[in-house]
Amino acid sequence: MAAAQAYDIRSVDRAEVLRYLGYSGQPLTAELDARIDAGVARCLALARPTGCVRVFDVSGREERDGEPVISLAGTALELRGRSIAAHLAGAEAVGVFAVTLGMGVEAELRRLSLSDRVGQLIFDAAGSALVERAADAAEATVVAAAAERGLFCGTRFSPGYGDFPLATQPVLLATLDAQRALGITLSGELLMAPTKSVTAVVGLFAEPREDAGHESCAACLCRDFCLLLRSGRTCRD
Repeated sequence: MAAAQAYDIRSVDRAEVLRYLGYSGQPLTAELDARIDAGVARCLALARPTGCVRVFDVSGREERDGEPVISLAGTALELRGRSIAAHLAGAEAVGVFAVTLGMGVEAELRRLSLSDRVGQLIFDAAGSALVERAADAAEATVVAAAAERGLFCGTRFSPGYGDFPLATQPVLLATLDAQRALGITLSGELLMAPTKSVTAVVGLFAEPREDAGHESCAACLCRDFCLLLRSGRTCRD
Protein backbone atom coordinates (compact mmCIF):
# COMPACT_ATOMS: atom_id res chain seq x y z
CA MET A 1 0.00 0.00 0.00
CA ALA A 2 1.06 3.60 -0.56
CA ALA A 3 2.66 5.33 2.41
CA ALA A 4 1.34 8.73 3.41
CA GLN A 5 3.51 11.66 2.39
CA ALA A 6 3.43 15.02 4.18
CA TYR A 7 3.56 18.16 2.04
CA ASP A 8 5.28 21.33 3.23
CA ILE A 9 2.93 24.04 1.95
CA ARG A 10 3.55 27.46 3.41
CA SER A 11 1.39 29.68 1.24
CA VAL A 12 -1.62 29.69 -1.05
CA ASP A 13 -2.54 31.99 -3.92
CA ARG A 14 -4.66 34.74 -2.42
CA ALA A 15 -6.43 35.17 -5.77
CA GLU A 16 -7.58 31.55 -5.51
CA VAL A 17 -8.99 32.18 -2.04
CA LEU A 18 -10.86 35.19 -3.39
CA ARG A 19 -12.16 33.10 -6.29
CA TYR A 20 -13.58 30.53 -3.88
CA LEU A 21 -15.24 33.42 -2.04
CA GLY A 22 -16.93 34.49 -5.26
CA TYR A 23 -14.89 37.67 -5.61
CA SER A 24 -15.35 39.46 -8.93
CA GLY A 25 -13.47 42.72 -8.50
CA GLN A 26 -15.66 44.52 -5.99
CA PRO A 27 -13.89 46.77 -3.44
CA LEU A 28 -12.67 45.07 -0.25
CA THR A 29 -12.76 46.92 3.04
CA ALA A 30 -9.59 47.03 5.09
CA GLU A 31 -11.35 44.97 7.75
CA LEU A 32 -12.34 42.21 5.31
CA ASP A 33 -8.90 42.28 3.73
CA ALA A 34 -7.34 41.68 7.14
CA ARG A 35 -9.84 38.93 7.95
CA ILE A 36 -8.95 37.09 4.76
CA ASP A 37 -5.24 37.26 5.58
CA ALA A 38 -5.95 36.02 9.10
CA GLY A 39 -8.15 33.18 7.84
CA VAL A 40 -5.49 32.02 5.40
CA ALA A 41 -2.82 32.14 8.10
CA ARG A 42 -5.03 30.18 10.50
CA CYS A 43 -5.72 27.53 7.86
CA LEU A 44 -2.02 27.13 7.05
CA ALA A 45 -1.27 26.77 10.78
CA LEU A 46 -3.89 24.08 11.40
CA ALA A 47 -3.59 22.09 8.16
CA ARG A 48 -1.52 18.94 7.91
CA PRO A 49 -1.47 18.34 4.13
CA THR A 50 -0.76 14.70 3.37
CA GLY A 51 -1.34 12.39 0.46
CA CYS A 52 -1.00 8.90 -0.97
CA VAL A 53 0.01 8.30 -4.58
CA ARG A 54 0.28 5.10 -6.63
CA VAL A 55 0.74 4.40 -10.33
CA PHE A 56 -0.86 1.44 -12.09
CA ASP A 57 -0.56 0.12 -15.63
CA VAL A 58 -3.72 0.12 -17.74
CA SER A 59 -4.66 -3.54 -18.06
CA GLY A 60 -7.81 -3.32 -20.15
CA ARG A 61 -10.37 -1.18 -21.92
CA GLU A 62 -13.83 -2.42 -22.77
CA GLU A 63 -17.45 -1.43 -23.26
CA ARG A 64 -19.68 -2.85 -20.56
CA ASP A 65 -23.43 -2.26 -20.71
CA GLY A 66 -22.77 0.54 -23.18
CA GLU A 67 -20.26 2.26 -20.90
CA PRO A 68 -16.47 2.52 -21.34
CA VAL A 69 -14.52 0.85 -18.53
CA ILE A 70 -10.76 1.15 -17.91
CA SER A 71 -9.16 -1.50 -15.69
CA LEU A 72 -5.94 -0.98 -13.73
CA ALA A 73 -3.48 -3.82 -13.23
CA GLY A 74 -3.45 -5.48 -9.82
CA THR A 75 -6.46 -3.56 -8.50
CA ALA A 76 -10.24 -3.82 -8.30
CA LEU A 77 -10.43 -0.17 -9.38
CA GLU A 78 -12.38 0.42 -12.57
CA LEU A 79 -12.66 3.85 -14.19
CA ARG A 80 -16.09 4.13 -15.79
CA GLY A 81 -17.70 6.68 -18.05
CA ARG A 82 -17.16 8.47 -21.32
CA SER A 83 -15.60 11.52 -19.66
CA ILE A 84 -12.75 9.59 -18.03
CA ALA A 85 -12.34 7.34 -21.09
CA ALA A 86 -11.80 10.42 -23.26
CA HIS A 87 -9.49 12.00 -20.67
CA LEU A 88 -7.34 8.85 -20.52
CA ALA A 89 -7.50 7.92 -24.21
CA GLY A 90 -4.12 6.43 -25.10
CA ALA A 91 -2.82 6.36 -21.52
CA GLU A 92 -0.40 3.52 -20.76
CA ALA A 93 -0.67 3.92 -16.99
CA VAL A 94 -2.68 5.92 -14.47
CA GLY A 95 -1.59 7.74 -11.33
CA VAL A 96 -4.14 7.55 -8.53
CA PHE A 97 -3.98 9.80 -5.50
CA ALA A 98 -5.81 11.12 -2.46
CA VAL A 99 -4.86 14.16 -0.39
CA THR A 100 -6.31 15.74 2.74
CA LEU A 101 -5.72 18.65 5.10
CA GLY A 102 -6.57 16.61 8.19
CA MET A 103 -8.98 16.90 11.09
CA GLY A 104 -7.55 20.14 12.49
CA VAL A 105 -9.06 22.06 9.58
CA GLU A 106 -12.29 20.07 9.90
CA ALA A 107 -12.63 20.91 13.58
CA GLU A 108 -12.04 24.62 12.94
CA LEU A 109 -14.68 24.66 10.20
CA ARG A 110 -17.13 23.10 12.63
CA ARG A 111 -16.27 25.61 15.37
CA LEU A 112 -16.62 28.59 13.05
CA SER A 113 -19.97 27.33 11.75
CA LEU A 114 -21.32 27.78 15.28
CA SER A 115 -19.72 31.11 16.10
CA ASP A 116 -18.57 33.12 13.06
CA ARG A 117 -20.32 32.67 9.72
CA VAL A 118 -18.08 35.12 7.83
CA GLY A 119 -15.00 33.57 9.39
CA GLN A 120 -16.22 30.13 8.33
CA LEU A 121 -16.67 31.23 4.71
CA ILE A 122 -13.18 32.71 4.61
CA PHE A 123 -11.60 29.69 6.30
CA ASP A 124 -13.49 27.33 3.99
CA ALA A 125 -12.21 29.20 0.91
CA ALA A 126 -8.66 29.09 2.28
CA GLY A 127 -9.02 25.35 2.84
CA SER A 128 -10.28 24.79 -0.69
CA ALA A 129 -7.30 26.67 -2.13
CA LEU A 130 -4.89 24.80 0.15
CA VAL A 131 -6.18 21.31 -0.60
CA GLU A 132 -5.78 22.04 -4.31
CA ARG A 133 -2.14 22.92 -3.60
CA ALA A 134 -1.83 19.53 -1.89
CA ALA A 135 -3.28 17.98 -5.04
CA ASP A 136 -0.63 19.84 -7.07
CA ALA A 137 2.01 18.27 -4.83
CA ALA A 138 0.57 14.80 -5.34
CA GLU A 139 0.39 15.36 -9.08
CA ALA A 140 4.08 16.36 -9.04
CA THR A 141 4.85 12.90 -7.66
CA VAL A 142 2.98 11.34 -10.59
CA VAL A 143 4.89 13.58 -13.03
CA ALA A 144 8.19 12.33 -11.58
CA ALA A 145 7.02 8.70 -11.76
CA ALA A 146 6.02 9.21 -15.38
CA ALA A 147 9.43 10.66 -16.22
CA GLU A 148 11.13 7.61 -14.73
CA ARG A 149 9.13 5.50 -17.20
CA GLY A 150 9.85 7.82 -20.13
CA LEU A 151 6.20 8.90 -20.14
CA PHE A 152 4.35 12.22 -19.90
CA CYS A 153 1.47 13.27 -17.68
CA GLY A 154 -1.92 14.64 -18.54
CA THR A 155 -4.04 16.59 -16.09
CA ARG A 156 -5.87 15.27 -13.04
CA PHE A 157 -9.51 14.24 -13.17
CA SER A 158 -11.66 13.56 -10.12
CA PRO A 159 -14.68 11.35 -9.47
CA GLY A 160 -17.79 13.47 -9.89
CA TYR A 161 -16.47 15.30 -12.98
CA GLY A 162 -18.54 14.67 -16.10
CA ASP A 163 -19.99 11.18 -15.93
CA PHE A 164 -17.03 9.78 -13.92
CA PRO A 165 -19.13 8.56 -10.99
CA LEU A 166 -18.69 9.35 -7.30
CA ALA A 167 -19.36 5.63 -6.82
CA THR A 168 -15.68 5.20 -7.79
CA GLN A 169 -14.64 6.65 -4.42
CA PRO A 170 -14.90 3.58 -2.14
CA VAL A 171 -12.67 1.38 -4.31
CA LEU A 172 -10.28 4.23 -5.13
CA LEU A 173 -9.76 5.02 -1.45
CA ALA A 174 -9.45 1.32 -0.57
CA THR A 175 -6.84 0.89 -3.32
CA LEU A 176 -4.75 3.59 -1.60
CA ASP A 177 -5.58 2.34 1.92
CA ALA A 178 -6.55 5.96 2.49
CA GLN A 179 -8.58 5.42 5.65
CA ARG A 180 -5.58 3.99 7.48
CA ALA A 181 -2.95 6.20 5.85
CA LEU A 182 -4.82 9.51 5.70
CA GLY A 183 -7.88 9.14 7.92
CA ILE A 184 -10.28 9.69 5.02
CA THR A 185 -13.72 8.12 5.39
CA LEU A 186 -16.88 8.26 3.29
CA SER A 187 -20.44 9.14 4.21
CA GLY A 188 -23.41 7.23 2.87
CA GLU A 189 -23.63 9.91 0.16
CA LEU A 190 -19.98 9.18 -0.81
CA LEU A 191 -18.74 12.52 0.52
CA MET A 192 -15.28 12.49 2.08
CA ALA A 193 -14.37 13.40 5.64
CA PRO A 194 -12.29 15.42 6.28
CA THR A 195 -14.20 17.54 3.77
CA LYS A 196 -10.99 19.24 2.61
CA SER A 197 -9.84 16.12 0.76
CA VAL A 198 -9.36 15.44 -2.94
CA THR A 199 -9.06 12.26 -4.98
CA ALA A 200 -8.01 12.18 -8.62
CA VAL A 201 -6.45 10.16 -11.42
CA VAL A 202 -3.79 11.30 -13.90
CA GLY A 203 -2.95 9.61 -17.19
CA LEU A 204 0.61 8.70 -18.24
CA PHE A 205 1.17 8.88 -21.99
CA ALA A 206 3.88 8.00 -24.51
CA GLU A 207 3.73 11.50 -26.04
CA PRO A 208 3.47 14.93 -24.38
CA ARG A 209 -0.03 16.35 -23.99
CA GLU A 210 -0.29 19.95 -25.12
CA ASP A 211 -3.24 20.55 -22.78
CA ALA A 212 -1.54 19.08 -19.71
CA GLY A 213 -0.26 22.30 -18.14
CA HIS A 214 3.26 20.84 -17.77
CA GLU A 215 4.69 22.20 -21.01
CA SER A 216 6.15 25.25 -19.28
CA CYS A 217 7.88 25.05 -15.90
CA ALA A 218 7.10 28.72 -15.23
CA ALA A 219 3.35 28.17 -15.59
CA CYS A 220 3.13 24.65 -14.14
CA LEU A 221 1.00 24.29 -11.00
CA CYS A 222 3.30 21.51 -9.82
CA ARG A 223 6.45 23.64 -10.03
CA ASP A 224 6.82 24.31 -6.30
CA PHE A 225 6.74 20.56 -5.60
CA CYS A 226 8.57 19.25 -8.67
CA LEU A 227 11.02 16.47 -7.85
CA LEU A 228 12.56 16.68 -11.31
CA LEU A 229 13.47 20.36 -11.10
CA ARG A 230 15.28 19.71 -7.84
CA SER A 231 17.51 17.27 -9.69
CA GLY A 232 18.11 19.67 -12.58
CA ARG A 233 15.70 17.98 -15.00
CA THR A 234 12.24 18.67 -16.39
CA CYS A 235 9.43 16.37 -17.43
CA ARG A 236 10.13 17.41 -21.02
CA ASP A 237 13.72 16.09 -21.02
